Formats: sequence, C-alpha cells, structure tokens
Amino acid sequence: MTSTIDQPTYEDPTPASAAALGLEVRPMAGHIGAEIFGVDLTRPLSDDVVAEIRAIWLKWKVVFFRDQHLTQEQHKAFGLRFGELAPGHPTLPAAFPEHPEILLLDNQQMGTGGGGGFVESRWHTDVTFIPDPPTASILRGVIVPPYGGDTQWANLALAYERLSDPLKDLLDGLHAVHHNSLPIKRGELPGKLAKQFLGEGLRAVHPVVRVHPETGEKVLFVNPNFTSHILELTRQEGAHILEMLYAHIADAEFSVRFRWQPGSIAFWDNRATVHLVPTDVPPGMRRSMQRVTLQGANSVGPDGAESYALEA
Repeated sequence: MTSTIDQPTYEDPTPASAAALGLEVRPMAGHIGAEIFGVDLTRPLSDDVVAEIRAIWLKWKVVFFRDQHLTQEQHKAFGLRFGELAPGHPTLPAAFPEHPEILLLDNQQMGTGGGGGFVESRWHTDVTFIPDPPTASILRGVIVPPYGGDTQWANLALAYERLSDPLKDLLDGLHAVHHNSLPIKRGELPGKLAKQFLGEGLRAVHPVVRVHPETGEKVLFVNPNFTSHILELTRQEGAHILEMLYAHIADAEFSVRFRWQPGSIAFWDNRATVHLVPTDVPPGMRRSMQRVTLQGANSVGPDGAESYALEA
C-alpha cells in the first residue's frame, strides 16, 4: 500500500485588484522582495497600475521587474509616477549632465582607484546623511555580468518587530548622527573621489526608530555605513548598541537576494530597508547600473521628533 502526501495549498500572492489589471506577483523570500510581471515600463502607466505597484511595493519593501530595457528618459518617467525625483547624489557630480537625476554606479569607475583603495561594502540605507534621505531608489541593470553581482535587501520594519520589548522602549527615544563616510577596506582612494563624496562633511540627526509615513510601521533607521553615534549615549554605550543592531539587521530572516539580468529593475522603499552592494563581480567583468531616487522627507520618531541637519 502506498501513501500519498497531501500537497499544501497557499494563498495566491497576487491581489485580486492587481490580477484584474494583468499583474502577477511572485514573492522571492518570506518577508521581503517580490517580482512583478505583466507590465511594460517602457509605456505610460495608468493610475490604477501605479496604485497597485505602490501597494505591492509597500507590502514587500522591494519589488523587481524583468526585461525592462528602458531609456534614461523612460527610467525617469517611471520614477516620476511615484514622486518627485531627487538629484542623483548630494555631492557626486552628475555622470550624465543632461540627466542630473541619474547616478551611475559602475564597478570599473567607483570601486577602486590608482592607489589600490577599495570601499568596504556595508549594509546601508541610501543617503541618510541628509535630513530628508530619498523615499525610494530605482536601480536599473545596464551591463550585468553573467554571474556574481547579486544585491541583497533587508526589511527594517520586521527587524524592529523582532526586538524584545525592553529594547524597543529604549530605542524609541534615541536619536543618531549620520554622516557621509566612505569606509575604506584597504589602501587609499583617489583624493578627488574622496573629496567629492565627502563634500562639506554632511551630517544629519535621525530617530533611531522612525515611523513609516505610509504604513505606520516602526522601522529601525540606523546602518553601519553612515550612522556615526547615538546622541543620548556615551560613545562606548552607543557603539555597543549599534553593533548589536547591525548584527541583528543582518539576520537572514529579514533578507532577500536578487540575481540581476540585463534590463532588470529593483525599486525599494528607502525608508524601510537596508541593502548590500555586491563584492563578488568576477575580475575583469563589468557591472554598470543606473539609479534614480525619489525626493524624501524628514523622518519622524515615535516621540514625534523629526530629523534635522547637524551643522559642522
């Protein structure tokens, strides 16, 4: 006698309202990241489709699109359906003067310098060293190596939720300084690049926990790339707290890993995620990406305190 194993049934991850518009949602991990199919981003999008993509994005924190070979104008047009575009970067010069909203991220131009310097890859939220970091980032794969170069994201709302209640109570009232630093793994970077990135040494204060303005979730808002210290604590106390939070954020439960292909697009909520730039691009291969960001707003903590610039 043979036994059969009943196959479990699962809820369809595609909302009925999205399916009615021809969209399909395929989650990539348990708590963050989903691919969206059934839409051509080279064409104008209806308000209904934009609303559905936004709802899926808010739920999954980062969404991905395949085989979307956009021009730079189409890339910007897609971003504009979700908000105002920010400059490509607060300090780095525009690689495309006719498109100052686009930031070029190219491993053969930014990873190393003549002095053999390498920037260390750390989990980070984009541009948190200004009071109003981007709401979202939209990254487009232009030149993608055949293997290597995956990007990872982590869900900072879930990371906060998983903390113990006493620790949440402590963090809810703390505020941290963020600065535009370039963590060097080895060697020295060219002085020109370092001076461009550092600019005037931008710094901002953000709540350690921010309240997401659209979902109402509490979100950890620190990252090992840009967060310097916690205002209310001594440097030693704050360093211990931050190191614990950085280890916690990196828990695999909160993360998703994305394999790029030419024409792939990643669209993430910069208010609720950190991401990790890959370091495994094979030697001699090129990985060239282009990014637009959506203008952000000051973050607000559970205590009602808002972000602000910290004068040098």
